[in-house]
Amino acid sequence: MLTLFSTLISFLSGGLPRLLDFFQDKSDKKHELQMAQLQIERELQLKKAGLEVQERIEAIELRGIETQAAVEERNALYNHDIEIGRGASRWVINLRSSVRPVITYGMFMLFAFVEIFGFYYATHSNVDFMVALQTLWNKETQIIWASIVSFWFGTQAFKK
Repeated sequence: MLTLFSTLISFLSGGLPRLLDFFQDKSDKKHELQMAQLQIERELQLKKAGLEVQERIEAIELRGIETQAAVEERNALYNHDIEIGRGASRWVINLRSSVRPVITYGMFMLFAFVEIFGFYYATHSNVDFMVALQTLWNKETQIIWASIVSFWFGTQAFKK
């Protein structure tokens, strides 16, 4: 019995290092696989971050190109206006430059006339002041007024 037992222990002790090496190797391979997966994930994140940075850089460059194109277009328009005015009389140049302001003044006078005449008519027709005011100065009228003021004065502020 002791011989059988010692033989079994000898057999197991001879195979024990191999058995321990098997489990150690399995554990090492699992660890290496986890490390490789972490490295791949890190590289993907870096590539993604690099692509995002590259996209941002390209977007900034595109905005710069668009701004430059807008500046060049405005300069081309100014040069075109100057070329058209060459050789023209001062009267024609002044007339050309007064078109937009004349239209603006005309529209403003028409707007003021409609509003003032509407208020005059309402007061002489015995319409309550608040009803007349709400009818004449409603949301649509306020939007039109704000648009006109924003267009003329807002664009001048942005040009500077």
